[in-house]
Amino acid sequence: MTSNEPTAQTGIIDAHQHFWRYNVTQHSWINDEMAIIRKDFLPANLQPILEASKVAGCVAVQADQTKAETIFLLDLSAQYSFIKGVVGWIDLRADDIQQQLEAYLSYKKLSGFRHVLQSEAPSFMLDPLFVRGLKLLPKYNFTYDILIYPHHLPAAIELVKQLPAVRFVVDHLAKPYISKGVLEDWKTNITTLAQYPNVCCKVSGMVTEADMRNWKATDFKPYLDAVVDAFGTGRLMFGSDWPVCLAAASYPDMLQIVKDYFSSFSAAEQQQVFSTNATDFYHLI
Repeated sequence: MTSNEPTAQTGIIDAHQHFWRYNVTQHSWINDEMAIIRKDFLPANLQPILEASKVAGCVAVQADQTKAETIFLLDLSAQYSFIKGVVGWIDLRADDIQQQLEAYLSYKKLSGFRHVLQSEAPSFMLDPLFVRGLKLLPKYNFTYDILIYPHHLPAAIELVKQLPAVRFVVDHLAKPYISKGVLEDWKTNITTLAQYPNVCCKVSGMVTEADMRNWKATDFKPYLDAVVDAFGTGRLMFGSDWPVCLAAASYPDMLQIVKDYFSSFSAAEQQQVFSTNATDFYHLI
C-alpha cells in the first residue's frame, strides 16, 4: 500500500451499489450476458466484501421503479449501519409529489432519488412535469442521480441548465461506449455538462460498458482522463456498481481499477474521490 492510498481510516465510501431479491419480471433488464447476477443480493452478501476491501460504507441505489423498492432499501439501511445512504425512486410527475417528498423527510438515510432515464427517450427528462418535480428537491435537501447513455447527454445538459439549485450526479460516466473505443461525442458533451457546478459524476460502472470478458485497465484511461479534466477530483466519486459489476469484474477488481488510476494523485485528491465527495453530496450519516 502506498502512503497516499485511501485506507479504512479515511473512510472509503462506495457511492453506488444495489440490493435486490431477484424477480424475473422486475429485473428483466438482466440479460443472458449478465446471467451470473440473476439471484438475490442482500447486505449480508456485501458486508464481508466491503470489510475485506476496507470500504467503510456504501450508498444503496434503486434498481426497480416502485415505492416498495425505496422502502425496501430504507428498511435495509435501518438494519445495517454500513448502508450510509439510499437513492430511491419516486414519480416526480405525480400530482402529490410535494406531499410524497415531505413524507420521506422522516427517513434520515434517504439521500435522493433516481429514475432509469436510460430506458426513456431523451425528451422524457425535459417533460415539464418531470422538471417541476425535480425543482422541488432542493427544498427537501434531496439529490438526483442521472442514469443515461451518451445520446441522452444533450438533453441532460438542457435539463441542468434549467435547474441550477438541484444537486445532480451522473451515474457511470453516462455509460460511454468503451467496448467500441468511442470517445469524442461523449467527451464533448460530458465536458459541457461538467461546466455546471451543481453536477457531479460517479466513477462507476465502466467494466460493463467495456468488453465484459476481455477488458484491460488501460481501456478506461481515456474516459477517466476526460472526467478528471471535466469535473476535477472535487466532483468525482467512486462507485462499484455491485452486483452489476460482477458480470464483468469482481468487487476488488473494480475498486483496484479506480485506485490504480488515482494512485499518482495527492492524498487529498484521493480522499475526495473515495470518500468526502460522496459524503458531502449525499449528506451521509
